[in-house]
Amino acid sequence: MHPLKHPRNAIFIGLVFVVISVVYWALPYFTHAHVDYAGVTMLAVLGIAMSLMFYVLIAGSQRD
Repeated sequence: MHPLKHPRNAIFIGLVFVVISVVYWALPYFTHAHVDYAGVTMLAVLGIAMSLMFYVLIAGSQRD
């Protein structure tokens, strides 16, 4: 049994990390604190990588 019925739904797993990166950028930006752009970039790229990884794992696994 697959945790995701369609491999295209793996994008939502990666979107979690992209949303976290937006929050990680927005909080310091609007409170006039130091914004860590490297952290924001790494979280956004992590979201893309996680989406691709989950898509490959779910699309390549056997259907029960």
